[in-house]
Amino acid sequence: MSNLFSGINARLRGGSARSSRPRSPSTSNGSQPAPTDTAPSGSQSSSSAPRVPPLPNSPSLSQTIGMDEAGGVMSSRDDRFYTVPRPLPMWLNAKYVKHIVKGNFMTLSARPKTVEQGEWIAHQVVEHYRNLWNFVRVVHEKEDDGTSICNAATCPRMSAGASHSFTWLNNRREPVELPACEYMTLMQRWISGKIDDPSIFPTDPCGVSYAPSPTNATATSSLPNSGDFVGKRSGFPDKFFDICQMIFRQMFRVYSHLYWAHFTEPFYHLNLEKQLNSCFSHFLLTATALDMLKPQELEPMQALIDLWAANGTFPPESKAYEYAKLSTGERLIQMAAVPQ
Repeated sequence: MSNLFSGINARLRGGSARSSRPRSPSTSNGSQPAPTDTAPSGSQSSSSAPRVPPLPNSPSLSQTIGMDEAGGVMSSRDDRFYTVPRPLPMWLNAKYVKHIVKGNFMTLSARPKTVEQGEWIAHQVVEHYRNLWNFVRVVHEKEDDGTSICNAATCPRMSAGASHSFTWLNNRREPVELPACEYMTLMQRWISGKIDDPSIFPTDPCGVSYAPSPTNATATSSLPNSGDFVGKRSGFPDKFFDICQMIFRQMFRVYSHLYWAHFTEPFYHLNLEKQLNSCFSHFLLTATALDMLKPQELEPMQALIDLWAANGTFPPESKAYEYAKLSTGERLIQMAAVPQ
């Protein structure tokens, strides 16, 4: 996938080539921010977002992973109803959901039999993070007048439409709203810090106990009572799977904001909408196949998932297809021919 989209860098405002070391894209500040896992619906704030204090360490996984359920904001799949927004966003028009290539992205998401589950998840985390931040660079880089496309004036909060916004934990562990550009910068530092932490993503081959054979390369999550866990055989920590889920969740939020706030400007105007669609559909297929995202967490982009399932982008055997509502996707395809 990295080779497929290697040309994106050259198109994103004259980006230069990357170094060859497989480390994450990051800002100069290596501090760890504290993302929340709350996604309040329809939240509004009349005051400006507070300034971020010195970045604290990330909250414990048990604290952040359970916050959605504890806060009562996550619904069951049976409650997954939504209203298609009007006027219809460009990215929900069947004419603009095409990809730069044709084919089944499931072949890129399926784990090879000889690759251990933890190694495959780690590879997917890094690859999808690299793909995503190629697009974030477009809305973050400064224009001639010193401003960026995504700024505190254009995007005063990290949102995905009118019904979904995402907050940040300050140093008192209180959720606060931040401008989207600031939220994404802090998120980049947080994800980079995780990927570059050798205790979470080890790179020393000495830490691997043994290489799994094809017959043993099954998901360890299917062995709940064995004392095993995903990534154990490759030297990953016991919380590795949970951390990767959090990373995928935060990447999904960034994709959601890019679609809702910036699909037309700049991506469509730069002829990058097909690249964005290709990366995001691949991301969704991978995230759902690896159980990195729960069905209820997909709500901000559910309509696009329905559309891609209906038009054949998601194959019927994929979990992304399983999570879709085909009747809505078919209706969106019909609406593409109707003036909005």
